[in-house]
Amino acid sequence: MSQAATDPLPPRVPTGTASCCAPARGPVQQRSPGLLPLDRAREQAPPVELLTLPGGTFRMGGTDRDAVPSDGEGPVREVTLAPFRIAATTVSVAAYAAFVSDTGYRTEAERLGWSYVFAGFLPGALRKISPRPERAPWWCAVTGAYWNAPEGPGSSADDRPDHPAVHLSHNDALAYCAWAGVRLPTEAEWEYAARGGLDQKRFPWGDELEPGGLPRLNIWRGTFPVRNTAADGFRSTAPVTAFEPNGFGLYNTSGNVWEWCSDWWHTAHGTVSRSAPTGPRTGSAKVMRGGSHLCHDSYCNRYRVAARTSNAPDAGAGNIGFRVAADA
Repeated sequence: MSQAATDPLPPRVPTGTASCCAPARGPVQQRSPGLLPLDRAREQAPPVELLTLPGGTFRMGGTDRDAVPSDGEGPVREVTLAPFRIAATTVSVAAYAAFVSDTGYRTEAERLGWSYVFAGFLPGALRKISPRPERAPWWCAVTGAYWNAPEGPGSSADDRPDHPAVHLSHNDALAYCAWAGVRLPTEAEWEYAARGGLDQKRFPWGDELEPGGLPRLNIWRGTFPVRNTAADGFRSTAPVTAFEPNGFGLYNTSGNVWEWCSDWWHTAHGTVSRSAPTGPRTGSAKVMRGGSHLCHDSYCNRYRVAARTSNAPDAGAGNIGFRVAADA
């Protein structure tokens, strides 16, 4: 896997103006895969190990000084959840490979023929021929990039089976869930689980980013997007069980990869207490939570536990994956 830059990257991003998320891919010409007819496949699906969480009432959202107002993190509101189950980790390359092997499923990146890859992970020749979105020039639209070729032609995920599967759209996540007999977590379930039993802390382990000076998450270290020191041990994705789990046993709910939730995006939360909210019935973008290895506090401090963003259901990039959930 090549991650060495051989020509200059774009200049530093102005503070507070951008997200590390790749833009939507644009209108999908092929029919969405939706929930595929996977009866045979589901019978052969390996069991998904899920943690059972007790549910209850917690305070969702936040009023953090680093929050982007348009993200709709606040106001803080009480949310009550029934017990549910959720995976300790995001879906790994090995797990997604089993799904693809069993079903022959082709992701949207494969059907469209391309996906977004961070420019600094590409060899110079490939970077030069790959279009870049004007508002996020650190991304390259790479022909042939998908979950098993994360950096495009010549790359392979074979050497990282325990890393999160990436380049997966919301639709791709739903297809996996149908096969495995699970679902995506609601945004409320995701935040409750990510907090690990703590109340209104910035991170799953408390308010301090690195207690004792030890890295607790995989994010961008250095100056984005020109220099990543990899002080946390990783320049790109980390294994799904990297770092210590939170109080509920979940790994990497801050950093590593963005995680799809089931909710359509909205920001009009209100302060009224809610029970098991699921978001609007329709929309144009789906919620993503957790931040990624490309987040940096100079422009996208969205690896805080209350932080949130969204993307179109067809969107996919090298920092987008998912974890699964189920009813208790």
